[in-house]
Amino acid sequence: MKNGLEDVIAAETRLSDVDGPAGRLIIRGVSLDDLVADGTYESVAALLLDGLMETHVNAEGLKDRLGAARAEVYAHVVADATLLALPPVDAMRALVARLPDGEDFETALRLLAAPAVFLPAVLRMQRREAPVPPDASISQAADILRMMTGKLPSFDQTAALDAYLVTISDHGLNASTFASRVIASTHAGLTSSVLAAISALKGPLHGGAPGPVLDMLDAIGAESHAKTWLAAASIAARG
Repeated sequence: MKNGLEDVIAAETRLSDVDGPAGRLIIRGVSLDDLVADGTYESVAALLLDGLMETHVNAEGLKDRLGAARAEVYAHVVADATLLALPPVDAMRALVARLPDGEDFETALRLLAAPAVFLPAVLRMQRREAPVPPDASISQAADILRMMTGKLPSFDQTAALDAYLVTISDHGLNASTFASRVIASTHAGLTSSVLAAISALKGPLHGGAPGPVLDMLDAIGAESHAKTWLAAASIAARG
């Protein structure tokens, strides 16, 4: 018996292909590099979602539907002292649990919108600031930043978040999404599946690049220090 899932086929996909030796990720026939350069969260989400659940979507149509979904889930932003005492991810998970369950596309849209609405709201309320209602007329990335800060982000700020969201768009078989697949296979519902994914995601062994990258940026401090920091890190890595 093998330990773990190495070399075990757990799922198949027609959505993407990972070419590890070449360092390439292809999503629906398009290189991730091209998607990051030219795409938005909505365009890549539409690329992945089109045809699923017998639903056809395009980027502009998805932008409008996600905006409406953000407005819908905002009605569930009601927090008490107990919820706000929780770590942000736990508080967000508790709010997601208030959403109706189902296996239809509208449920999927609410779940795409929910973290974008709930996490900024929780973080603001934990700072004793009022949550900012979503603006259904703007993009998901722009609205996340607006709900976080209370003001419209710049083009560059929105583009940076779009690029990050596009980069992580196809994580179909890491620990959290694998957990959600197990729950989904029982037909428990999409909300139940996403709750399982959030629970796995918060684990310290889940992994992910943002934590170490943020630590690196904090250590560098300013652009002018970058080359010095990289040189020191290179020397340290060589032992």
